[in-house]
Amino acid sequence: MEQIIELDINLFADNLPSLDELKTLSEQAHCGESNLLKFGEQVESHMGDNGQKGRLATGIGLFILGRNAEAIEKLQKAHDCKEKFIYLAFALRRTGEFDKAIESLQKSLDYEADKMNISMEKTATYRHAKNFEAAAKELKTCKNFENVSAEYHYQLGRLEEAQGLYDEAIDNYKKALELSDNHQRALFHLAFRCDLSGDEKAAIDYYRQIASSSPVHVNALLNLAVLYEDNGNYDKAAKCVDTVLEIHPNHQRAILFSKDIESSKTMFYDEEKEKKKTRKSQILETPISDFELSVRSRNCLKKMKIETLGDLLNISEAELLSYKNFGETSLREIKTILEPKNLSLGMSLEDKLLPSADMPDQAVIADEDEGLRNKPVDDLQLSVRARKCVQKLNLRSIGELTHKTEAELLGCKNFGVTSLNEIKKVLGSLGLSLRSLD
Repeated sequence: MEQIIELDINLFADNLPSLDELKTLSEQAHCGESNLLKFGEQVESHMGDNGQKGRLATGIGLFILGRNAEAIEKLQKAHDCKEKFIYLAFALRRTGEFDKAIESLQKSLDYEADKMNISMEKTATYRHAKNFEAAAKELKTCKNFENVSAEYHYQLGRLEEAQGLYDEAIDNYKKALELSDNHQRALFHLAFRCDLSGDEKAAIDYYRQIASSSPVHVNALLNLAVLYEDNGNYDKAAKCVDTVLEIHPNHQRAILFSKDIESSKTMFYDEEKEKKKTRKSQILETPISDFELSVRSRNCLKKMKIETLGDLLNISEAELLSYKNFGETSLREIKTILEPKNLSLGMSLEDKLLPSADMPDQAVIADEDEGLRNKPVDDLQLSVRARKCVQKLNLRSIGELTHKTEAELLGCKNFGVTSLNEIKKVLGSLGLSLRSLD
């Protein structure tokens, strides 16, 4: 499927395009890599235009290109008008300057900006800032648009979704589509919500509706490809990815995804082997609390953050005995619960280097990053493929993810090395890692 949309709106004409035309221009510019390059050349050719109108048009163009800091600088020097303040607010929102974005949106009203549209943008800005109370308050000012405006129900759905009210969000996305069946953002978030909730049939149907529209929605195609691959429809998955690569030849996620799909086609799935892995994982994750231990042993292990049998494989006898109040009697108790399962203390350390003597104590580290581990996995902003695996494993917090091993993640069907490396890299940037038991 080739994109044949032309850049038929001139941002640098004598008269600035309308807000609707500017939105269309942005869609056209992003509908393909060649279009984006062409538009980028147009903007670059006007960078030296320091007239008031030139700065305004160039600032808007820089925003469309995602060069937000430059856009802010240009727009601040442009003449005052609703377009200036609206696009300045958009750029400020992208850079996380939410209070300034709200101020800019408010100023646009002095230049006859549409009050309803500005309220919707304020709502979105408050939502991005996670100020849900202010977002809800802003939406209430537009209550008369209930059952009238698709955008109102879309923004209400986004706010509800951000607050974890998923069923209510789905209802509002559907209401938005009833009022405007071509509301692509509502359709995408409806598809995405169904995808995450496990209603794959509905998600595929919604994603296909988006994929059949123009310009092509890249994220919808890639999400659809993931669903197809999960169902074993590798040819359909490959077709979705190929469509993305036709219009965005250097799209890194699509390139990696294409390689993963090819690998999946030839991947041999040993069901018996996976069952053995699962049984082993279940044993290693057995809580220490399931065993009858003395109060002293149980308290010592709790203070050392040793919660499962698998945790015992990562600590040696010497380390246990060096802990205050942990003696030979407690050591024998521990060995008694490990030996019947052919496990032993420190067995996971045999094939890897011990940590340096000057490394901080692991229990101290656990205390320091406890808040980080309690954060939801969604905060990691993983790719669709990695997120789907995490969802299948029912992992909700970052801490739950770090308690999984590489083998457990790779054991999830269609989860490849690319996604594993992505998770390891993201966790590594936070000073965390997956468990290593064998």
